[in-house]
Amino acid sequence: MIKVEHLTKIYKLQDNNRIKALDDVSFEVSDGEIYGIMGLSGSGKSTIMRILRGVEPFDEGCITVDGIEITPDNYLEYKNELKEKTAIHLQRSFGLWSKTAVENVIHKLVGIKTGDETNCNIDDVKEEYMDEALDILDTVGLKEKANHFAPVLSGGEKQRLVLARQLAKKPEILLLDEPSTMSSPKKRLETLDTIKRINEKYNTTVIVVSHQPEIQRYLADRVMLIFNGKVQDIDKSEIIIEKFLKDEEPIYPIKDMDRTKPIIKVNNLRKDFYLFKGGHVLTIDDVSFNVNKGEILSIIGPTGSGKTEILKMIAGLEQQDSGNIEILINDTWTSMDDYGENRMQIRKNMGFMHQEFALTPHTPVIEQLASKLSPKMDEIYEKARQKASEIGLSDEALDLLYQLTDLSRNEAIVKLEKLNLGPEILDLLFPSINQETVIEYVKPIFEALDLPLPLLTRQFIELSGGQQVRVAIASVLISNPDILILDEPFGDLDPVTLRIVANSLKKINEKLHTTIILVSHTMEFVEEVSTRTILINKGKLVNDGEPSTVTAKFLEIEGQ
Repeated sequence: MIKVEHLTKIYKLQDNNRIKALDDVSFEVSDGEIYGIMGLSGSGKSTIMRILRGVEPFDEGCITVDGIEITPDNYLEYKNELKEKTAIHLQRSFGLWSKTAVENVIHKLVGIKTGDETNCNIDDVKEEYMDEALDILDTVGLKEKANHFAPVLSGGEKQRLVLARQLAKKPEILLLDEPSTMSSPKKRLETLDTIKRINEKYNTTVIVVSHQPEIQRYLADRVMLIFNGKVQDIDKSEIIIEKFLKDEEPIYPIKDMDRTKPIIKVNNLRKDFYLFKGGHVLTIDDVSFNVNKGEILSIIGPTGSGKTEILKMIAGLEQQDSGNIEILINDTWTSMDDYGENRMQIRKNMGFMHQEFALTPHTPVIEQLASKLSPKMDEIYEKARQKASEIGLSDEALDLLYQLTDLSRNEAIVKLEKLNLGPEILDLLFPSINQETVIEYVKPIFEALDLPLPLLTRQFIELSGGQQVRVAIASVLISNPDILILDEPFGDLDPVTLRIVANSLKKINEKLHTTIILVSHTMEFVEEVSTRTILINKGKLVNDGEPSTVTAKFLEIEGQ
């Protein structure tokens, strides 16, 4: 049994402010139970999980696990006991080796046996651990991806690989923080069924944090509702779900406007994808479609079908093998293969939010927003072109560097190192801007996304999962892009917050005529926010039309 009594946790922030993340929280979980925790983003759910895992001390209260009483005074002494008994899957925390899926599991199995998974020669131990690793991958529905390189797996597949590595421990208690939010409906159900099988087969106690009603309804008999760090209620899942959704905003209607003029043409797109080991994985095959000005176009399809890759090619972050992508800029159709001034103008007026975000954990939000806004501002952009000319950079070379500003600072530095350049070249071309300017630009965006301005002074890592998602959205909206590309950023959002984001996107689309292209696995969200939907399956475009019709076709494919 797990017994939590009067748990209180206070975070001390960089600016010396204090936040009471948990306030007198008490609950009990029986052995072998699947126990749910629901609440709005930022309510303290993930903090509870980290404390139970043994990686986050607390300030007041007591935790009892298998008769061991753990208090703030003895937490350091017993935190390893918690780590031994528990395994955890944190939201958007992938922590994977740049190796194949089966090698990732073998690393974990070796680490459990030896205490160090980093000092492992896979070739020496493969035969010993292969059968057990494949059995674990089979449990989470990834056996067919055993030899696929982990970094090229989809977001949902990465989540299940993380879960597979945790299962290698055969834990008594499995802590799941939004375990299947980035999966397609079919893969999500497979993950949930996997959790049920683990619970039934091993009598594993499961605590599942999720704000998705369908997940709690499917898994948990009892659910705790938490708000601003305080327990609001503990009851059967249906009762808690009803209470949780009662304050949801009404749906804001999509504005009726002219959406008939093409601004993006995707023509006969083809690209083959190969693994570092394992050969060919996917072909995007002869994909063609137009995107019209002011459309909210959603791209849906099974996990691993090529959706993210198509977005990256539209944005010029990936190069197709054949075919062409043209975007209208200043009444001129420009190919995304043609590096130079026109392509830079397109990227200046484009925002791209990556699936795994492009923000740095330990840097204040306002500094990161400043670095995202700076390259998109007309004045900074023109000065960058002048400076590039002074130091002998061609438009093509400047374009390559300009593309890096849409990545996180760390990712950009890695790519610069491959060019024998340092980050100072970006600082020289795209200097930071003052905080007053950032606040001026971001204030209406934060208001639209229901984010308080004081978050600007916090480090990104200090925000809740839902706040991180919305700040990441704000980082691409801050420059008021003409084209906004969103790669599945919404999976971590609770339904109440997701409605706020959906309504905000529709208002931005209405006010600025922003063209929005998004990938999502949440079909209700797709139907609510989209003017048009296309379905990609196994690299092919198989349907294009009215959102509810296309989502129905997708669910039909998923059921096959």
